Amino acid sequence: MKEALILIDIQNDYFPGGKMELEGMEDAAEKAAAVLEKFRTEGKPIFFIRHLSTRPEAAFFVPGTSGADIHTSIRPLPGETIIEKNYPNSFFRTDLLSRLKDAGVTDLVVCGAMSHMCVDTTVRAAKELGFACTLISDACATRNLKFKEETVPARSVHAAFMAALDGMFATVKKAEEYLS
Repeated sequence: MKEALILIDIQNDYFPGGKMELEGMEDAAEKAAAVLEKFRTEGKPIFFIRHLSTRPEAAFFVPGTSGADIHTSIRPLPGETIIEKNYPNSFFRTDLLSRLKDAGVTDLVVCGAMSHMCVDTTVRAAKELGFACTLISDACATRNLKFKEETVPARSVHAAFMAALDGMFATVKKAEEYLS
């Protein structure tokens, strides 16, 4: 077993004052930073995923804006890998899979945003590609969603996606449980 950490879209636009603020993003980033520190200390592979929008009408993660930058709470160190993506699936049209294979990685630990979008899509893809995944639930964040006339609170969105991924696609743990 060789573990790698995947930090998905922990970017400025998701934080307070950003163009797409998520509920609980600061707390999630704090937990992700603790997991990141463990990986750095143990010398394990780390992959920062950075979303850049290619849609002309994009409201956030616009290339060249500070909102698209990786947040300072988990700032990559020189030499750490940053994968840029344009779609929810971190594997789609990126070199993430080849880099993981080159590093001999078999197991992924995943943190990031949004729980219902890029985290969900990437974890499902990782499982289909043969990786065992541990998803750090409190190191992920999301937002309220609207379906027709109903608003689904972020807390419920997050819980539903963690529940759906747990068991079949990943082992879902809190940061404290993973770090102990």
